[in-house]
Amino acid sequence: MKSAESEQTTVKTYLRPIDRDGLVAFSERGRNNPQAGTTNKVHTITDGQYRTVSHVSGHEVVVDEPLHLFGEDTAPAPGEIVLSGLGGCLAVGITAVATWRNVKLSKLEIFLEGDIGNPAAWGAGGAEKQPNEMGFQAIRVRVDVEGDASREELDSIVQHANFYSPVANTMRNPIPFTIGLVD
Repeated sequence: MKSAESEQTTVKTYLRPIDRDGLVAFSERGRNNPQAGTTNKVHTITDGQYRTVSHVSGHEVVVDEPLHLFGEDTAPAPGEIVLSGLGGCLAVGITAVATWRNVKLSKLEIFLEGDIGNPAAWGAGGAEKQPNEMGFQAIRVRVDVEGDASREELDSIVQHANFYSPVANTMRNPIPFTIGLVD
């Protein structure tokens, strides 16, 4: 006979779930109106040197450059913020797809690396470069995810979320881009 001490119970704690019914309704609206979309708006103000504060939906995002790039190193660099946005978007997508497939997640961590350089010195007299030679030249993402599904199913969720990620697709695909002075 087993003693109470020899019996072990594994307790699995799941991440806070999202509203599956709301997700299903949101998905249906998208199916019924595939051209639907919104416009994200950000207002960025420079404090001085390279430190900026972006006002985003009632929140503030601070960006700076490291000391070796003449910043004050008071906040993440712009490229790090881009990777952060990608990580957040992938996490949202993985959570949504898992919820849609009735998979409960107990862990979701995303590790991102991006190879970027600035030999052009932002166009301030550095190396002559073409646009496709600047910016991220490679991005690597690793996902540590656990839940009540097999490793194969979790990988399928990650791949599906990646395929439909708005931010990942923005980074993978050329988009129209305009810039000009305020009227």
